[in-house]
Amino acid sequence: MKIVAVEPIPVTYPEPNDFNAYRHLCLVKVTADDGQVGWGESITMWPEASMATAAVIDGLAELIIGKDPVSNDALYRAMKNHTWWYGYEGGIASYAISALDIALWDLKGKALNTSVTKLLGGPVHDRLPAIASCHAHFAEIPAMCEEALEWLSTGLQGVKTGFGKRGDAHLGYEHDRDVEYVRAMREAIGPDNLLMIDMGIKIRWDVTTAVRRCEAFDEYDLNWIEEPLGAWDPEGYRTLRDKTSTLIAYGEREWTLRGFERLLETGTVDVIGCDPGRAEGITGFKKMSERVEYYRRQANAHAWSSAIVSAASLAVSFSSSACTLFEFKPIRNPMHHDLVTEPPDHVDGWAVPQTGPGLGIEVIEEVVDFYRLEKMEDAVQKPGMGQPG
Repeated sequence: MKIVAVEPIPVTYPEPNDFNAYRHLCLVKVTADDGQVGWGESITMWPEASMATAAVIDGLAELIIGKDPVSNDALYRAMKNHTWWYGYEGGIASYAISALDIALWDLKGKALNTSVTKLLGGPVHDRLPAIASCHAHFAEIPAMCEEALEWLSTGLQGVKTGFGKRGDAHLGYEHDRDVEYVRAMREAIGPDNLLMIDMGIKIRWDVTTAVRRCEAFDEYDLNWIEEPLGAWDPEGYRTLRDKTSTLIAYGEREWTLRGFERLLETGTVDVIGCDPGRAEGITGFKKMSERVEYYRRQANAHAWSSAIVSAASLAVSFSSSACTLFEFKPIRNPMHHDLVTEPPDHVDGWAVPQTGPGLGIEVIEEVVDFYRLEKMEDAVQKPGMGQPG
């Protein structure tokens, strides 16, 4: 098998789990000479980042075309060596590598007729608890509790709530309201379901505020709090860790193995978040999870975009003992449920490994075509334009 074509495809779509904000991804389609296709993705977020990532993918294509996707490790190294000049510590280069690396693993699995999970050494978990990964939107706390209970009624085993998001929840800004939300949620979902809080990019707690909030949250058995002091504050995180009992999660904004290693070396992180659509694909996530295992911490997939990244995240999560649960967006969304014929999902509250060849998903190209960036930019100007069937 030889690769004959590499096509980057910037897409944009309205995300119901984010108050229908338009979110941007750069997909990539890698085609082999026998017609088989591997799909990858980078979570570029903004249109200019998607276009820049597409340009870098076009540049990296010359390293990929004509090569055997089964030799994906060599291709990953070639991409890293090529991009050191403009991507040594991450950035757009890591977005491009992420998308291509995921696609190459997908194509390798199809070439060998086996799942990526098996290619990574096979599952070390039979199943993983599945939780709802949501953004808080409503003004009334009881309404948010009711919504969470609806999600848990499907079998999901916990809720991770994003503070500081779009909508009227106004969480993350007022001590008493935040504590009341956590108290009410714990009372509503009961003691056996998981409860996490994720600080949004808009939240800027100082150390004193974070300590005071987390001390108040401790009574309600949070499983972890994510990025309460942002992406990098080792001294602040040390103070917070010493004064509270809640596990501290961060790392989602890192790009490279060196970045994750730097966090682990501080000794202040309990749960490392990683997105294969940002942190150099399945290869990058797997390398990171091995280091997390060494440090005896937890790893957690940030799989908050399309079914492609969800499938890639599942593969690594099931191959690593550091991963202890899996997050699903609870509200149906087009880049997950419409993009593939059988989207990854939980079964009675449990995530299970993908078993089909490659990532175990079949991408519907008509849906990809519908959400191409240039088409959606036109669609935004035409209210009432329908969704693909």
